[in-house]
Order: sequence, then structure tokens, then C-alpha cells
Amino acid sequence: MRELLVDGLSKSFGTLELFSDVSFRVAKGERAGLVGANGAGKTTLMRCILGEEEADSGAVKLDAADSIGYVEQQASLGAGTLHDEFRDAFSDIFRLAEKKKELEQSIGRGDADEERLAEYGRIALRFEHLEGYDVESRIRRVAFGLGFTDEDLAGGVAHLSGGQKTRVCLAKALLREPDFLFLDEPTNHLDIRMIEWLEEFLRGYRGGVLLISHDRFFLDRVATKIVELDHRTATVYAGNYSYYQKVRDERRAALESAYEKQQEKIRETEEYIRRYKAGIKAKQARGRQSQLDRMERIVLPPEKARFNYFAFHPPGECAERVVEVEDASAAFGNHTVFSHVSMLVRRGDGVAIVGANGEGKTTLLRLIVGELEPSAGDVKLGSRVKIGYFSQQHEGLHKERTVLEEILYEFGMDEETARGCLGAFLFRGDEVERVIGDLSGGEQSRLAFLKLMLTGANFLVLDEPTNHLDIPAKEAVEEALMAFPGTFLVVSHDRYFLDKVANVTLELEHGKLTRYDGGYLYYKEKKETQEAAEALPEKETTARKAEQPSDASSKKKDAPGGNEKRVAALNVSDEKRDELLRRAEAEIAMAEAELKLLEHEMNDPALQQNPEESRRIAEEYAAKEAEIERRYEKWGALMEPSP
Repeated sequence: MRELLVDGLSKSFGTLELFSDVSFRVAKGERAGLVGANGAGKTTLMRCILGEEEADSGAVKLDAADSIGYVEQQASLGAGTLHDEFRDAFSDIFRLAEKKKELEQSIGRGDADEERLAEYGRIALRFEHLEGYDVESRIRRVAFGLGFTDEDLAGGVAHLSGGQKTRVCLAKALLREPDFLFLDEPTNHLDIRMIEWLEEFLRGYRGGVLLISHDRFFLDRVATKIVELDHRTATVYAGNYSYYQKVRDERRAALESAYEKQQEKIRETEEYIRRYKAGIKAKQARGRQSQLDRMERIVLPPEKARFNYFAFHPPGECAERVVEVEDASAAFGNHTVFSHVSMLVRRGDGVAIVGANGEGKTTLLRLIVGELEPSAGDVKLGSRVKIGYFSQQHEGLHKERTVLEEILYEFGMDEETARGCLGAFLFRGDEVERVIGDLSGGEQSRLAFLKLMLTGANFLVLDEPTNHLDIPAKEAVEEALMAFPGTFLVVSHDRYFLDKVANVTLELEHGKLTRYDGGYLYYKEKKETQEAAEALPEKETTARKAEQPSDASSKKKDAPGGNEKRVAALNVSDEKRDELLRRAEAEIAMAEAELKLLEHEMNDPALQQNPEESRRIAEEYAAKEAEIERRYEKWGALMEPSP
């Protein structure tokens, strides 16, 4: 089996060693998630693997015949239409199509010598091998899956936003389905529905995938192995993100146990040396000292700090009904964003708002905090409600101050307490002395969120608070929100984050707000159950229609005797088709039952501890999904009326 082999890669910038002796492999059909904190060197490692950055040492082995697709974070495009941009991904196929057409015309004119026929055969075979006849359908499938419309395809790319350009580059990489895909933060700028579409696409992908992502839910759904880049080295875990997290925590617990035993040994040895270094056992004491000097000390990674500020400084109490939105509408000019929306947030709730991009989630938040007035309806805040608003712009940060000064001056706390709060948000040691203007976007987001938590607000309104944060920073935000004793309302595309912190989910879809009394997974389960129930009557109606003869076939049965043989043949054909339909539906039902069994096996904790068995079940699951899709296509073809 072909594979990508990374063997002993190292990279430094001056005296800064980014990573050393990194080794792992990705076979075709495997999907490896590359994780680690911001600054660990993930993007640099990927660029070294691709040859765009030169490694200091080590090697990358990849079959020269393998094709590669790469989606980086910064996108650059041409100047034509979006459809032209997508067609550019198939430029070699279109050249083959032109050559094939020329040869067909030449042969049609009678210029069909042996050499020309042989060339045409080679080109036609190559064109078919590259699935040239399906190019347009592939373009539309991927484009629509990533949220583009027919209107977008006809428009130019010059006016697209940065997020849209990233989606275009992602689509172009996916269109050709190369042997190996390299994806750097592919879910950035995608809403939840697009992310779910991408998940399904990658789960059925036949090539190898190496992807950098901070989206833990996405990694859970897609990755078959995790490569963690931490402390300048890489560790490979066979399984998805949850499996990696479980094994990593077990290893940490084992390391802490070994550390405690070693510390006890050190204390006993030091006590022996202290007692006997000047007595008759001085020689033995010197021997113990030599052993102590040679001992390789176990070093623990920094312990995760807990955000305990609220235990001493709880926000003030407020009314039970924190905010009420009554029959509210929002419009910009002639464009109505949503209308007749109502909602109630109660004290102590953690509320998530989900929905596709453009549905008006941020607009709803701005109505609640008072930045916008509703075009109709009303927004009411409860008594003693104090709002804290996170808008991603970080307007409240003083760029000339250090991180520590910002907390000391703004909240009047002592330095020890300030450092404790900063430590909970991953600002430790000398990092608190850095100037805010020199921080990255993600670091500024962390500091802005910390300040928000310390304002004394009892109602937090958060617009994408985890954007630009790496996984450790997201975990810090989660810890703080779960410790927060007040109420919060959050818009986010981070499903893992939403499921962990929210107890109520509101879906804004087609201008309608629907409430689900649970976290994200509860909402998804209820939503899928509702959609299945709504689809059932439609399937039953379709099945009944299939059993009834069409008007055309009834007329043919009543035709005069001269057509009796042809009518008999049609009746036999219809009966045969009905039999094939029943068989196809039975096969679909059986395959879906088998898929449910595989899903049950995948969720078995005992199986998840066996990486090889987990991988086998995951592969069987993907194959079964593909089989069901093929069976539905066959069923759809049988449903088409006979010519």
C-alpha cells in the first residue's frame, strides 16, 4: 500500500528549535490529525513535508506518481468567474477533451489511419480513467456542499471575502480527489452544515489525509490517527481525538504516579544523606549522593490551572428572566434578516445559538446588547442584569500595556491573584510581561475573554469566543464558562465547545428560532429524529406511487389488438420493475440495519481501546455508507418511468 513516510524531520530558526526527530506515516485511506498548541510548529512541519520549507534534517518519502492537494490558510485566486476557477482544477482533463474532440472530427472525415485510431484509443481511455464525463457534476457537488450557489458560480472571484476564497481553495483541492490531501485548518470560515458535509466527504475519501485542526468534534468524526506535536517532538495515537485524549490523560496519570514515587525516593535518600554524611556511614551516604546526582528526574508538564476567581468574587444576582425577545424582526434596508423571533433566557442558563452563516445569529446578539434596534417587536432585559459582550474586536484592550498591567490596573487586584487568573488563561511566567500589542490574535482573544469574565457581568453575550484559539486555550475558556455562576448566550460553530458548556440550544433557521432543552448532541439527535419522521410520509407516498400504474401505461393496456404483443411486453417489464424495486428496498433496509450494528460497535468503549479493531470497524462503516448510497442510486433509477 502506498504511504506518506515522515522520517526524523527537524527544524530550527536560529537558536529556536521548533521540532526534532519527528517521524510518522500516513497510508492511503488513513486520515491523520496534526494537533498541538499555536506556535508548536504544525504549519511549518506540513510545509516541510510538502517541500515548501526546507527541513534541517530527516526525509519525506512519497511515491512520485502520487498526486497531492494542499489547502493552506491564506488563499490566492485568479481573476475569472468562480466556475472558471473550479474548471481550472481540471485543466488537464479539458485539454484531453479538446484533443479527443479534434480526433473524433478527423476520424469522422475519414482520416482514420491506424496511428490516429490508436492515439484516439489512448486518449479516450485516459479521459474515461480521469472520469472526464463527470467533471461538471463533481464541480457542482463540491461547490454546493461548501455553500456556493449557481449565482456564485457565474460571478467573479475578485469580490469574494477571505473566508470564501479559502472555501474555493478547499473545493479545488477536493475536486481532483488526489492521492494525498494536506489541509491546514480546513474548517475555518465554514458553518456547521458545511463542516458536516466536509466530514462526510473525507470519511469516504480513498486517499490519505494529513490535516491541522483545532476543531475537536471534526477530528473525532474524521481522524483515524492523531499526531501530537508538543515539546518539540511528535507522538502518534492510533484513533480519533477522543481516543487520543483518553490515552494522553492515562499517560499523564501514570507519569504523575511515577513522579510521586520518585519524589518520595528522593526525600528518603536526602534524609539518609543528612543523617549519616558525617558519621560512620559517611561512605554509604556519599554513595547515595552519587545515585541521587545520576538520577534522571521526571519532569511534569504544567498543570492545568483552574479558574476559581468566582468562588471569591461572584457576580451580582439578577432577575429570573434575564432577557426576553418578543416577536422581534431585524432588517437592513429592504433585506429582512429574520422576523417574528421570540426567546426567553432564564437565570443560570448556558444558551447556544446555532444556524447557517447569514441566518442572523450575530444580528440577534447585537439586538440583545443594544447595538441595534429591532425593526419590529421588543427586547427586554431583566432587573439588575449586567451585560458583558465579547465581539471579537477586542476594543477594550490597551495595546501599550503589558498583560499583567492590564489586569492590575483594570481590576485593582493584587499581583498574586492577577497572576493566578492569567495562569488559568495560559499566561504564565514571563509571558505576563509581554506587551499586548505584540500578542497574536488568539492571545489577545484569551486576554479579552479573561477581562470579560472579571467585569462582574452576570450575563455574558459571546460571539464566536473560541475563534483563533488553539485547543488548550479553548479548554481554558470552557473551564471558565463552566465555573461561571451567571448566565451566558453564545454563538459558535465549535460543536465540541457548545456541547460541553451549553444546556439549551436555539436553532435559527429560515428566520425561525427553535428551542432544544439540551446541549449540541441532544439538539442534533432531536433534529435528525424530526427530519426522519417528516421524510417517512414522503417515502411512503413515493412507494405507493410506484405500485400504481401510470396513466400512460393504462392507456397502452387499452390499446387495440394490433398492439397486444407490445402491451404484454410492457406489463411484464412493469411487473419485473416492481419486483426489482421491492428487492432494492429490502436490500437498503438490510444495509441500514447493518450500519446501525456497526455504529453500536464503534461506540463500544472496549472496542475503542483496540486501535486496530477500531480502524477496521471505521473502514467497514465507511464502506457500508458508500454501499447504501449506491443502493439508493439504483433504487432511484428504478423509480424513473420506462421510456
